[in-house]
Amino acid sequence: MDGARGGGGRGAAEAARRGRAKVRGLLAVVAFLALTLLPASPAYAHAALLRTSPPAGSVVPEAPREVALTFSEPVSPVADKIRIVGPDGQRADRGKPTVDGNVVKIQVREDAPKGTYLVSYRVISADSHPIPGGFTFSVGAPSATPTAVPDEKVDTTIRNLIAVAKVIGYAGLVMLVGPVLVLTLLWPARLSQRGPRRVMWAGFGTVAFATLAGLYLQAPYSTGGSLFGATGSDLGDVLGSQYGIALLMRLALLAVAAILVRPLLAGRDGVVDRVLLLAVAAAAALTWPLAGHPAASPVPAVSVVVDALHLAGAAVWLGGLLMLVLFLLRRADNRELGAILPIWSRWAALAVSTVLLAGVVSGLIQIGTPSALVDTTYGQLMIVKVVLVGLILVAAFFARRWTNNGAADNPRPLRRFVTTELAIAAVVLAVTGALTQTTPARTAQETAQLPAQPVIYSSTLTSSLYTLQVEVDPAKLGDNGVHLYAYKADGSPLPVVEWKATAALPSAGLEPITFPLLKLTDNHASGQVTLPTPGDWQLRFTLRLSEIDQDSVTATVPIS
Repeated sequence: MDGARGGGGRGAAEAARRGRAKVRGLLAVVAFLALTLLPASPAYAHAALLRTSPPAGSVVPEAPREVALTFSEPVSPVADKIRIVGPDGQRADRGKPTVDGNVVKIQVREDAPKGTYLVSYRVISADSHPIPGGFTFSVGAPSATPTAVPDEKVDTTIRNLIAVAKVIGYAGLVMLVGPVLVLTLLWPARLSQRGPRRVMWAGFGTVAFATLAGLYLQAPYSTGGSLFGATGSDLGDVLGSQYGIALLMRLALLAVAAILVRPLLAGRDGVVDRVLLLAVAAAAALTWPLAGHPAASPVPAVSVVVDALHLAGAAVWLGGLLMLVLFLLRRADNRELGAILPIWSRWAALAVSTVLLAGVVSGLIQIGTPSALVDTTYGQLMIVKVVLVGLILVAAFFARRWTNNGAADNPRPLRRFVTTELAIAAVVLAVTGALTQTTPARTAQETAQLPAQPVIYSSTLTSSLYTLQVEVDPAKLGDNGVHLYAYKADGSPLPVVEWKATAALPSAGLEPITFPLLKLTDNHASGQVTLPTPGDWQLRFTLRLSEIDQDSVTATVPIS
């Protein structure tokens, strides 16, 4: 009877333990999905447009020979995604855009007509993220009906799938490095290698799958196309980019490593084989930072090396923990654990030190200032990551303490500590995936500090007699400049005999007040009006075209 109760108690305890493990796993999955799939900050471009020539919204007397776009970092153009559309709706650019570091130049055709031009662009920053946008400028005078800016956005689904693919790649790296390291240097001879080998080959396959997924997803991510709309040409452009070359190198090095690891695990390797495998592993580790933020940092050489060390240290640390939880703490006897755990403890200490030191250096480079740590999404995610790593270190401290106090005799508490470390590490990997798709703090802060583009109100109003282009600059409280351009139905300039204008704010009880307009050309007049109260101002313009032809239009201008 007592034995039955004891067996039932042990069964209940085992069921409770399994339940807790499932809950921890579920929490890790939920955190992973929350951090990598839910929308975050709307700005994901990792370079910013600093200025344009001609300036956005400007009116120049003659058509420029070229249009120049200057970005905050080196960029590369996306094929057929940089164009200039003229007031006649036709392409006004000629030839292919040229890139000199962070400056993109677009040649303009010589017979460019007068009117408003749309410049539409999509470029790729040095860290592989697309930057779409557009602006207008006018030659001579604005057109009556300028072409609308195309909807050039970054698909959040594709962006988030890239983050997921990167996290899967990190997980595969842990599954690969752990078994190779432990089977080579710590595995007891009496135990079968079958289980760890399966994990290792699964790691190889996971990293390869994540890499191939990243290569494919980069094509629609770069062009702004749909998930399944990438063409062979799009994929070719990706393969020829720095990002594509880095991932192709990773696949090649992965294949070489798969060949070299076989004799190593079979015990038929020599010193040359081990040195060669280590060199291949080091080269493969560099492919991750070469395809990410470090490639575009202020000191790319330092960032790439530091990030590779950070990745390698994390793979060794978490890979070893994975092997302890899955195999060694379950299969090794007390004598074997007594020999293995002290060695692993020293390795873990070295790996953790590498992760922390490299992480601090990388963080200082990518964050830049204390304010950027708090004020940017990237900095806030870094704070979350640091807190989580701190929790892992607390669990690691107790695990190390238990190891030093004879964990080989009772490995169950150690298994709990290590499982906790791995559960939190899964969330850390999710945060890392989110960080790879978030603008680095230094870039976000620098972009926020750029001078604001001038804000002007621009609208095209149509009457039965004419079309009127209205511009109010800066469309804010106080003095505002008003420019008016009159056109015929076919878009050609329309001579105006007399211009009249009034401003009113009905919501505040302000009746129409006349303000003067100065005729500059036959179809262009300008004036100055003071708008002292916020609200939707009604600007009414009356144009007389002859002794009997006259009509009025009204523009509603929001003033704040």
